[in-house]
Amino acid sequence: MQVAPAKADVAKQEWDIKVFITFCKFSVTVKQMERLGILAGAGKLPVECARAAQQLGYEVYAVGLLASSDPQIAQFSKDYQFISVAQLDAIVNYLKTNQIQKVTMIGKVTKELLFNGAVLPDARMMQLIFSLPDRKDDTIMMAFVRELAKEGIQTFDQTALIKKLMPSRGTITKREPTEIEQKDMEFGFRIAKELGRLDIGQTVVVKNRAVMALEAIEGTDACIERGGKLANGGAVVVKVAKPQQDNRFDVPTVGYRTIEQMAQVGATALAIESGETLLVERAQMVALADSKGITIVAM
Repeated sequence: MQVAPAKADVAKQEWDIKVFITFCKFSVTVKQMERLGILAGAGKLPVECARAAQQLGYEVYAVGLLASSDPQIAQFSKDYQFISVAQLDAIVNYLKTNQIQKVTMIGKVTKELLFNGAVLPDARMMQLIFSLPDRKDDTIMMAFVRELAKEGIQTFDQTALIKKLMPSRGTITKREPTEIEQKDMEFGFRIAKELGRLDIGQTVVVKNRAVMALEAIEGTDACIERGGKLANGGAVVVKVAKPQQDNRFDVPTVGYRTIEQMAQVGATALAIESGETLLVERAQMVALADSKGITIVAM
């Protein structure tokens, strides 16, 4: 004859089963949580990337590469450290110590840092720089990617987590471009693509189908400032991806600061490449553009 187990024994068995199931679920969650490194330059883009990564279940380890890197990224990171972009060995050691095998490099880091003495490269970075055949953007970034790969750290597509920030074709603001602005956009688009093909920059400023400024080492904001002043109002800014764009680094990006700079010099239109350009702080950016009468078009 079988004896029915006591209520206390049944309750204990049920509790043990619940604990076991909870432990299994926790173990699966921990196993699935993949670590991701973010090497963060300036701007809001690294913050958006970290937020998206956290929402997708990544455990984020972020490195601020510049004094101007946004510390808000720490809110979406398991750990955040500032390590100068010039301290290559320290960056690699941080990633290896935290067992990071995947990284994305995102945010603005202008090449002028190599020339103005603002940062002091360590021996490993100096060796990398002196080994380069030239100091074009892609040459420098590819060397950095290879250096990480030698340590078992893979660099992946900047846009993989934030493709939603890339607008589709069409006018983004309330105001449509005028016929003159549209012609300048088309003209500037062709010039910008050629500029990118030569790996010089991604941005041009034009007016009446004449080039006012081409982006080089100084970056987008300085290019807009220079070209806008030369145009004396009514300039059109065009930013595109390079024909040979590697989405692991230097994906074209515009944001609130872009419109601020345009407004300061009286530029009236911004054209970007649809599906290829990241648009950060979209709501604030468009609101500012509308208030300043600036049209934004994704071509």
